[in-house]
Amino acid sequence: MQEEDFTESTSRPSKTKKKEAMHELRDLGAELVELSVGQLKKIKVPEEIFEAVRACQKITAHGARRRQVAYLGKLMRNVDDEPIRAGLALLRGESSAEVARIHRLERMRQRLIDDEGALPEIIALWPGIDMQQLRQLRRNAIKEQENNKPPKSFRTIFQILQEHDGKPATPPEEGDE
Repeated sequence: MQEEDFTESTSRPSKTKKKEAMHELRDLGAELVELSVGQLKKIKVPEEIFEAVRACQKITAHGARRRQVAYLGKLMRNVDDEPIRAGLALLRGESSAEVARIHRLERMRQRLIDDEGALPEIIALWPGIDMQQLRQLRRNAIKEQENNKPPKSFRTIFQILQEHDGKPATPPEEGDE
């Protein structure tokens, strides 16, 4: 016998590969079930998938929930799963662009705390931001640090910057630490 007799045909995937792909889709569906409604809407899953996920979230019985997750995996075979995977990665913070955006906002917040001179730069980036509120939060954050209080204002500054940033407007500069 020749070696060619034992090689697999490359025209179609093996049964094992198909099963692995189905299990991945089922696991992806199970991951969607763990998300909140707001997170699901951010990912923009198709309506049929969204309804199946919501139905699964309402089920408490283990066996029924397992069957619903399997059904969800079956539904996911008919849709493009790449946007869903990308959306989940973004929610988990695995996207390098999202990580870079968060780091840029954190640096901007720290510059604001260290020096009020960073405020004009922030206002130039987002003209709609409330300058007076940021000044007050900056003063509160400094007082919280001095008095070893929980960093409530420090976090609020980040949330405001994040709300106004929305999507990454500019990539972080190299020497911007």
